[in-house]
Amino acid sequence: MANVQYYGTGRRKSSVARVRLLPGTGKVIVNKKDLGEYFPTELLKQEAVRPFAVAGCEGKYDVIALVNGGGFTGQAGAIRLGISRALVEADADAYKAQLKAAGFLTRDPRMKERKKYGLKKARKASQFSKR
Repeated sequence: MANVQYYGTGRRKSSVARVRLLPGTGKVIVNKKDLGEYFPTELLKQEAVRPFAVAGCEGKYDVIALVNGGGFTGQAGAIRLGISRALVEADADAYKAQLKAAGFLTRDPRMKERKKYGLKKARKASQFSKR
């Protein structure tokens, strides 16, 4: 019998997460490390796997995520979106309504604003002096 896998891609800020969901015991691996080893704080660990709690399917799936770009917060948000999309692919009837109500299927559009010419950063200008 072929091994069943579900895929989801999540993005946040400049982070991109490619998530694979496999039927299993709830083990989460991020960039070939355990979830606890990869993320420094408990809050980020909870944020990354919150879709399972909302959908009520903790311990049903194993997660293998490859993440690059950005910082830890953006990566946790990208993994959250990737897991949510993979859960919808696994069983849309069971999970989609709950995940959509929680706002986990919406991509966060906030990005860093580009630097403008004549300025030091996106909005920071040199100090103005009348004389």
